[in-house]
Amino acid sequence: MLTTACGAVEERRTAAMAAALDFERALGARDGGAVCRALAPATREEVAQSAKTTCAKGILDEEVPSADAVPEDVQSVDVNGRQARVVFPADTLFLSLFPGGWKIVAAGCTPRPQRPYRCTLKGG
Repeated sequence: MLTTACGAVEERRTAAMAAALDFERALGARDGGAVCRALAPATREEVAQSAKTTCAKGILDEEVPSADAVPEDVQSVDVNGRQARVVFPADTLFLSLFPGGWKIVAAGCTPRPQRPYRCTLKGG
């Protein structure tokens, strides 16, 4: 029973990391459509609303740092239930698990001592 639970956590951890890497690769390639497909619905809507255009066009104007999108650059992956945090040297991403897989709910996040992270990109 314990092995099954650990296996499930490791599978979610691996899937969250893969989604984060896909997001970073799309961001680095400046592929607005792919970046937006990696975002959670509320985050995608927030980008489009604040940019007053489509998400695919507006996301490229956001100042989200692009991390090197190779597994070796992932510093840590924390999964707690349906939530995950993936830390790269230049960026921290927060993800949620949706029926279609892991989606980015916040990006461009930097820690602040004794306070919540400050994120450049997040859902409303």
